[in-house]
Amino acid sequence: MAVRASVSRFPIDARAHESSGIPWGVSVTPHSPAYGSDGQLLPRCENCWAYFNTYCELDQWSWNCALCGNPQGLSSQTIARYSHPESCPETMSSFVDLELPAEESDEAMQPRPVYVAAIDLSSSEEFLELTKSALLASLEALGPGSLFGLATFSHKLGLCDVQGPIPVVKNVFIPPETEGNLPFELEDVMPLLQFLAPVETCKDRIGSALETLRPATSWERTTAAGQGIDGVLMGGRGFGVAMEGLLNYLGSEFGSTFALGRVFAFLPGPPEYGAGQLDTRRYGEQYASKGEDADHALLPEQTPFYKDLAAVAVQADLASLKFLRVDSGGSLYLYSNTDDSTLPQDMYRMLSRPYAFGCVLRLRTSSEFKTGHSYGHFFPDPQYENVQHIICCDSYATYAYDFEFEDTKGFAKHGSEPPIIQIAFQYTVVLPSEELSDSTSVSSSRGKYSLKRQLRIRTLQCGVAQNMNELYDSVDPEVILSLLVHKVILASLEQGVREGRILLHDWLVILTAQYNEAYKLIQYKNGSAGTAQIDIAFTQCPELQSLPCLVFALLRNPLLRFHEEGVHPDYRIYLQCLFSALEPSSLHRAVYPVLTSYSTPEKQAYPLPSLSRAALITSGLLWTVINKLKQERCITPKLIFIRGGQDDATTFENYLIEEQDVDGNGITRVMGFVSFLDDLTECVLEYIKSGI
Repeated sequence: MAVRASVSRFPIDARAHESSGIPWGVSVTPHSPAYGSDGQLLPRCENCWAYFNTYCELDQWSWNCALCGNPQGLSSQTIARYSHPESCPETMSSFVDLELPAEESDEAMQPRPVYVAAIDLSSSEEFLELTKSALLASLEALGPGSLFGLATFSHKLGLCDVQGPIPVVKNVFIPPETEGNLPFELEDVMPLLQFLAPVETCKDRIGSALETLRPATSWERTTAAGQGIDGVLMGGRGFGVAMEGLLNYLGSEFGSTFALGRVFAFLPGPPEYGAGQLDTRRYGEQYASKGEDADHALLPEQTPFYKDLAAVAVQADLASLKFLRVDSGGSLYLYSNTDDSTLPQDMYRMLSRPYAFGCVLRLRTSSEFKTGHSYGHFFPDPQYENVQHIICCDSYATYAYDFEFEDTKGFAKHGSEPPIIQIAFQYTVVLPSEELSDSTSVSSSRGKYSLKRQLRIRTLQCGVAQNMNELYDSVDPEVILSLLVHKVILASLEQGVREGRILLHDWLVILTAQYNEAYKLIQYKNGSAGTAQIDIAFTQCPELQSLPCLVFALLRNPLLRFHEEGVHPDYRIYLQCLFSALEPSSLHRAVYPVLTSYSTPEKQAYPLPSLSRAALITSGLLWTVINKLKQERCITPKLIFIRGGQDDATTFENYLIEEQDVDGNGITRVMGFVSFLDDLTECVLEYIKSGI
C-alpha cells in the first residue's frame, strides 16, 4: 500500500493551512503485496473503530487508541496473543496485511474467473482484426480454469458456443426503440454454462470462432435500423441493450459459478441503436451559434442509461459510457486509430497483473482533523460515512483525499499528539488453490481457484510544521498535482472547462503570493508592492520550483483545452477517467513528459533538459530504455521513430510544452512559457495590491 502526502509536515492549524496556499491531502494506492493471518482477531477502538497499530499504547490488560485517545480493554484471547508480541504483525509493523476467515457463502462457491468479450460487428475490417489480435493475446494471459464467453452485437446480439466441434452462434434481434429490451431471456437462447467455455480445453476453438467473425454489412444494419433521430439513417450499434442483456445473463450465476466476471466491450464508435443510443451530432457547432459554452454542455452525460447499467453490474459518447468503467471498477482505453494501436499489449498486461475485488476502503484520522473530499473510482457506502466501495482494483488504481481541521486550533493545542492517519483496505482475491495449499482456510476440494479475503492496514504518524518554511520544505509536488487534477476535473464537470482553467491559474497566483509573503520577499513603498522582488521561480524553496511548469503544462493539456481548439469531448472524458486513477508519479509524466538525451545509445548526455528547442541544440542521439518504460506504465506507450531533417517532427514538437502559447484564460501569447511567467508576475502583483 503506497501512501503519499502532499506535505510530510502537516500545517499546525487552519490559519497556517490557508496562508500556505498548499492543498493538504494524500494519495493512496492500496493494492500491493503483503502477508499475515488472523485479521479477525485485530482489536478495534469502540469509539472511532480504528484498528490497533504500533502507535497505540499497550498495557497488559488494555490499550489506548492512537487516533482518538480512548482507552480500550483487551479480550482474554488478545491478551494471550500479545503475550508474544513478536508473533503478531500489528505489534511489529505499522503496515500489515492479514487474512480473514472465509465466509460460508465463499466456501460453497466455485470461484472460477469469468471473462466475456463483446465485439461490435457494425465496424470495419481493420477494427475487427485489431480486436481479434487483442483477444488472442488475452487468451494467453488467462490461467487454467478460467471461463471465456464470446458475444457479438450490432442490430442483433450473438452468443457463441465454442464447446462443440464447430462454433455455433445464436442471435437475438435488438429492438430499435429507445426504451426496448431483448424479446427473450438469454438463458433461454443458450444456457450460460454452454456459453462460458473452459479456456484450457477450448482455447483453439475460441481462436477459430474469432476468425469466422465478419463485419455486419451496411445493408443489414441500415435495413434493421430504419429511420433514426429526425429521419436520419442510423448505423445499428445496439451496445446499450447488448450490455444490459449480458449483465443480466451473467448475474444469474454470480455467487455460484463465479465470484467476479469481467466484460470487455470493443466499440469503434458511439451507440446509436436501441436503448442507450446517443446523439453525436451535438459535437457540432450548434453551441457556438446559440451562445452556449460547448465545453460545459458536452461534458455531462446525455442519458442515465449507462449509470443505471453500472449499478446492475455492481449488484462513443464517453460522457455517458464512462460510468460503466468508473462505477464498475473497469478500465477505459481509447485509441485514435487501428494502425498503431497498442490494444493487444494493453489487454495482455491488464489481465496479467493482480487485482482485487469486493473492496472496502476507509481512511481514518486523529481527532484534530478529518477528511474533506475523496476522489477516485469508487462509490460511497450508503450507511457509513467515509467508507468507499471499490468493485475491482489493480496495482495501479489510486485514490485521493484532502483534509480539513475540525476546529481553528488544529495541532497547536497543548499536549496535542502527532497527527495519525490510518487506511484500512478489505478485499478479496481469486487465487489458484495450489498457491494457498498451506492455508488452513482453503479446502483442496473446491476446484482450481479459491477466494481469499484480506484486511490490509497502514498507519502513519506525521510531523507538524512549526512555521511556513518547514511546511514548504516538506512539499511533494507530484501529490499536489494529483489533488489539483482531481479538483479541476470536478470544477470542469460542474462549471465548465473555462472555470477549471481559472481555478488552476488563480491557485498558482495565490500560492506565489503567499510564498513571497512567507519569505518576506516583497518590499512595500508608499503602501504598494514593488515589482523587483516578486519571486515567481520559488528560488528559496526547491520543492516548489516545478509547480509553475506543471500548472503551465496542465493548462496546455487536452484535459483543459477548449472545444474550439479541436479537442473532442470523448478524448477529454477519457483523460478524466485516466488521470483520476493514476498514481502521482505516472500522472506527473502524463502531464509533463521527460526529455532525455543520449550521446550514444549507451551514454546519457543530458538527463533532464527542459521542454524547449534551446535545450536540444547540443543533444546527441536520442534513445530510451523502452522496455523499462513499458513495464512501468499501465497503458503501453507508443514508440515513434523520427529522423531529424527527414521526417515530419510535429509529433515531437507537440511535446515541447514550454514552446506553446497559453495563459490562465486561454488567450494565446507570443512567447509561450516565458509570457506565462510574465503574466503570473502581473497577476501576483494585482492580487497582493488588492489585499493591501
